[in-house]
Amino acid sequence: MKSDEVSYPIPPRHDGPGSELERRLEKLARINASLMQRVERSMDQQANAYSLFQTAIGLEGQVRLRTDQLKTALDRLEQANSELMLARDAAERANRFKTRFFTAVGHDLLQPLHAARLTLSAMLDGERDGEQQRLGGQVDHALSTIEELLKTILDLSKLEAGVTEPQIRLIDVDELFSDVVSDLAPIARAKGLVLGHRATRMMVRSDPIMLRRIVQNLVANAVHYTERGRIRLLARRRGDGVRLEVWDSGPGIAPAERDRIFEEFQRGSSSETARVGGFGLGLSIVQRMSEALEHDLGLCSRVGHGSCFTVLTPYAATRDVQKPAEPYVMPGYGLPVSEVLVIDNEPTVLEAMRALLSRWGCKVRVAASAEDVDEIFEADSGYSPDIVLADYHLNRGQTGVAVVADVRRRMGLEVPAIVISADRSLSQMSLDATGSIELLRKPVKPAELRALMLHVVAGGA
Repeated sequence: MKSDEVSYPIPPRHDGPGSELERRLEKLARINASLMQRVERSMDQQANAYSLFQTAIGLEGQVRLRTDQLKTALDRLEQANSELMLARDAAERANRFKTRFFTAVGHDLLQPLHAARLTLSAMLDGERDGEQQRLGGQVDHALSTIEELLKTILDLSKLEAGVTEPQIRLIDVDELFSDVVSDLAPIARAKGLVLGHRATRMMVRSDPIMLRRIVQNLVANAVHYTERGRIRLLARRRGDGVRLEVWDSGPGIAPAERDRIFEEFQRGSSSETARVGGFGLGLSIVQRMSEALEHDLGLCSRVGHGSCFTVLTPYAATRDVQKPAEPYVMPGYGLPVSEVLVIDNEPTVLEAMRALLSRWGCKVRVAASAEDVDEIFEADSGYSPDIVLADYHLNRGQTGVAVVADVRRRMGLEVPAIVISADRSLSQMSLDATGSIELLRKPVKPAELRALMLHVVAGGA
């Protein structure tokens, strides 16, 4: 029996009538003790239950408080996400507007540049005065600088907006190097630099326009900063890739500047002594285009000895490069064509093209729209141009491609045609889908126009 249990004295047992009563008293005492134990256990359980109840109430309050705090945090997060989405949408709209703005402005600015270069070429053709030729060369160089700056700004805006999609093709590395060296060799010679490349007989896979721009910018950067020595273009196999290398003997780049020079409007400290101009956009374009193409860009340099920029491109194949046949060129400025139809909605461009082509010995008819072309054919039913030069964007939504198709339908033959456009989104591949039409970018260099006209007419003969 527990120490706290209630005990009752049990009287001594006696035989007889009183014994029965004693037994009953004893039994009642045991029953009473059992009942008391049950009551005590019940009281203990109730106390524990009440304690648990109080604990549960406390936990429920804490859970409710934490739930309210979490709901408040979620509401704030949702509001912040909404504000971020609005800011993102506004930024995307601004980015699209900026891209459209730069594209439109670039197109409008390239139009007068196109007319100016054609007019300048017409003025200088046959000019024997050395001073006039020198001044004309300076004007042409200034126009070229403006053109390159506009193209760079357009490229940057398109890359930032994500509208430039790489068009992967097979590229002959030797042809790529030859084109770049040919373009920049006059600038290198003027500085007394040796610019050349080593034959590779290799093919890579990349976007032809973007890869050419990357290599051209790297070589132009090397020419600008190198005062003496040489610049070389090399290509080496590296596993499944081909590493294109541009070596120079320039001032080199300090380690602290090697990341900064790839940012917009940044140039290395060597530019202070290299007497170079520009806005420091060339290497920024290189980095952006390399990222878009997923080509690894590398740089090794030693101050005072030179630098080497590298671009790792996917290897495609090797093959013997077949040299294209040289087109037939008539003596002087003459072209193997007599009748040229020029279509452009800019009067200044039409007059410049008329003047230039007339100096080349061509008979020129001009039109500003499809309706003007209709009038030409209605006035002279036997008119048969040897080649059509058409601007892509005409008035009222008309395109040069549609007008060329109408001229070919009238003549019943595939008359040679060149579409000239300042729209950088227009590609040769898109024109190939409409028929045999060549693409030439504005502003047009007269030498490029003459060479392409020779190529188109010779190909169609």
